[in-house]
Amino acid sequence: MEPLVSERFRLWSTDPYFDAATRAELAGIAGDEAEIAERFYKDLEFGTGGLRGILGAGLNRMNAYTVARATEGFARYLLSEGEAFYKRGVAISYDSRLHSDDFALVTALVFAAHGIPTYLSDELRPTPMLSFAVRRFGAAAGVMVTASHNPAKYNGYKAYGEDGGQLPPEAADKVLAAIRSIDDPRSVRWPTRAEAESSGLLRSFGKDLDDAYLAALLPLAVDRGAIARQADLRIAYTPLHGAGNKPVRRALAALGFRNVLVVPEQERPDPAFPTVAFPNPEERTALKLAIDLATREAADLVIATDPDGDRMGVALREPDGTFSVLSGNQIGLLLMDYVLSARKAAGTLPSGSFCVTTIVSTALADRVGADYGVAVLRTLTGFKFIAEKIQELDENGPMHFQFGFEESFGYLVGTDVRDKDAVVASMLFAELAASSRDAGTTVRARLRDLYARIGYAAEDTVSITLEGREGVERIAGAMRRLRAEKGGDLADLPVVAIDDYLALARTVCAEASAPIEGFPPSDVLRYQLEDLDWFCVRPSGTEPKLKIYFGCYGPSEAECRNRLAERKEAVVEHIRERLQ
Repeated sequence: MEPLVSERFRLWSTDPYFDAATRAELAGIAGDEAEIAERFYKDLEFGTGGLRGILGAGLNRMNAYTVARATEGFARYLLSEGEAFYKRGVAISYDSRLHSDDFALVTALVFAAHGIPTYLSDELRPTPMLSFAVRRFGAAAGVMVTASHNPAKYNGYKAYGEDGGQLPPEAADKVLAAIRSIDDPRSVRWPTRAEAESSGLLRSFGKDLDDAYLAALLPLAVDRGAIARQADLRIAYTPLHGAGNKPVRRALAALGFRNVLVVPEQERPDPAFPTVAFPNPEERTALKLAIDLATREAADLVIATDPDGDRMGVALREPDGTFSVLSGNQIGLLLMDYVLSARKAAGTLPSGSFCVTTIVSTALADRVGADYGVAVLRTLTGFKFIAEKIQELDENGPMHFQFGFEESFGYLVGTDVRDKDAVVASMLFAELAASSRDAGTTVRARLRDLYARIGYAAEDTVSITLEGREGVERIAGAMRRLRAEKGGDLADLPVVAIDDYLALARTVCAEASAPIEGFPPSDVLRYQLEDLDWFCVRPSGTEPKLKIYFGCYGPSEAECRNRLAERKEAVVEHIRERLQ
């Protein structure tokens, strides 16, 4: 065992600074050198989104001590920005995961130890409401304790800036530097809850925030008349044991939907997520109970939200009574087209309007924008980059934000929230279904009409999971090999250009290169093929995965699917070889 790993394990196992449960857990792995190395070979990484990791004792695990250390670094960063800034405080919320409430309280108490006021949610609330709270309270920052849609063994910590968006890279780098300056985790101390509350540095928020959030959402509805006429639309909804249950149902009821059926087995928060392998609305298996309920009750639509209420998935009833699950790109295109068309018809789509999506989302978004004279901007993956565009071009600029989305089931309308919002997305998709029925059509028919207008797409994402230290090294090695090849070993594919977002350079036909401007460096390779076709490779920022995205486009759905199948097989095989 490496001496440093051994010393870290000894410290955590014996020092009374660490609680008895922590020491007992580590005593249970004594002698297991591989497990000890996994827990102590590095600190749990603080990336641009914060922390995310497996729950457990150790430096490379999510626990109260890694949360406290991250918060200590975050606090030092806020203090360095001056008293007027940090005195504005920090808003904190949490989801239904194991220890989320405990970690949220530790976060608040470490901030309080530095004289930084905190606003702590009095119960679990979803990520978009934390973003909203940062802005409503005029806070300097925010923290959301969640691991989003990861499996139950994970938890995490999302750090937010004063705009309500996740910390951008420059600020995250400063926080990371402050965290790394903490040599001894035992130097991080915090008061009791009673002490923090008596000093006025810990305050709770609750119903008033709920009411304000709902008041901000309701004006975003586009066609209240259609909802009123179709109020009996039957919707099967599942929060997947998470934080979306109350706010989604509250929003749908406030709009007038009377037949919202909630999956009883998944209604209540449960950190074990006992009914699903992955609480991810991207997965059809996660929607099974909701589809079963919708089938029994003849519902028109299935809506699912993930544990922290920032991602939304949808299934539609087909003419034969079965349900089909839409992709994130399909949902994004439908909502984008609906919002833009309705606002244009109502005369509320101003010049200078724009939408934002990512470099791995559907290429057809540009065509939808062009139909309405709306600019479509592209960012790196991560909704914080979409939030930056809203801040730059809408709040501080002359343009008008209309819609933002990621292919990974994240959507946003409005500017009061600066992260993806499954509550507003659920509200608008239910409205889209009601509006379609009011016009004598269906959402499926609208999607067919949209494809007929802008062209067809076949899109998919493949994730290769490689956990642990070895997995991290194999993913990094594969990315190095792909960069060195410059597409040369992909001669059977019509690679026109390669965008390397780490070097911020585009290589055209393996020869000429040009800079990529307007993006921060990121470990992403995007391969442009003929016409609109493309694929992209990047390590996930939140999970131990290498992700490969594909997009194929053309006048025929069958042609697109066949081309996608061929290219997916070739590219995945090529990349798996580089992972060896």
